Amino acid sequence: MRMLSIIGKRFSKNRLAVFSAIIVLLLIAVASLASVISPYDPTAIDVHNVLSPPDRTHLLGTDELGRDLLSRMIYGSRVSLKVGFVAVGIAIMIGIVIGSLAGFYGGVIDAILMRFVDIMLAFPTFFLILAVIAILEPNIFTIMAVIGVTGWMDVARLVRAEFLSLKERDFVESARALGVSNKRLIFRHILPNALSPVFVAATFGVAGAILTESGLSFLGLGVQPPDPSWGNILTSGKDNIEVAWWLSLYPGLAILVTVLSYNLIGEGLRDALDPRLWEAKSE
Repeated sequence: MRMLSIIGKRFSKNRLAVFSAIIVLLLIAVASLASVISPYDPTAIDVHNVLSPPDRTHLLGTDELGRDLLSRMIYGSRVSLKVGFVAVGIAIMIGIVIGSLAGFYGGVIDAILMRFVDIMLAFPTFFLILAVIAILEPNIFTIMAVIGVTGWMDVARLVRAEFLSLKERDFVESARALGVSNKRLIFRHILPNALSPVFVAATFGVAGAILTESGLSFLGLGVQPPDPSWGNILTSGKDNIEVAWWLSLYPGLAILVTVLSYNLIGEGLRDALDPRLWEAKSE
C-alpha cells in the first residue's frame, strides 16, 4: 500500500498526466452512460435535417442522413474504448505468457520464442490487420481480436527483459534454494515485480488500438454503418467536407484528445514507476 501511495504522489506531480486521466475518466463515464445522456437515437434518420449545422436542436449538427452527430459521437466513444481495452487486454495476456517463458527458461526456448517475435515484428502491423480483416467479416469483435493478436510483441520483449534481470536477484535464488516450483517462481515471485513496464505499455497500447480502429473504420473495414464509430463518422466528413465541416472536426478532435490523453498518462506512469527517472528529475 505504501508503494502505491508513493507512485500516486509521483504521478500527481505531473499535471498533464493528471489532467489527461480526468479526461479519460470523463470519456469512460460518457461511454458508460451513453443510453442515458444521448439526446437522440444515433441511428435515427431525419430527412428534414440533412447536414444541418450545429444549433440548439443538434449541438454538433447532423450527418448526410439527418442523424444527430452528438449522439453518434457519444455511442462511438463506446466502440473506441471497448476496442482499446479489450484489444490491449488480449495483447498483454499473450505478451506476458511468451515473455515470461522466454525470460525465465532462456536457452532454446528463449531463442525460438524471440525469433517468432522478430518474425511478427517484421510484418507491417497495420497492413497485416488489413489483410486479416479483408478475409474475415469486419465487425467489432474481429477488430478487437486481430488488434490484440498482432500487438503483443513489445509487451513480450519488455516482460522478457524484466525476467532476465529479476531471475538473478537474491530473493529468487533464495526461493529456488527453498525448493519453490518454477510455476510459483514465475507467478508469485518474478511476474508481480515485472509488471511496471507492462502497465505503461498497456496505456500506450490503448491509444494505438483506438487509432487503428479509427483507421480501419475510416477505410470501411472496421465498424460498419449504421453503428457509429469515430472512424466511420470521419468517412462521412470526408465525403461532405466542403459543406459539412463539423463531420470532420468533432470526431477528429475526439480521436486526437483521447489518444493524446492516453499517451500523456503513459508518460506519467513511466515517470512514476521508474525511480531512476524520478531521481534524475529531482536533481
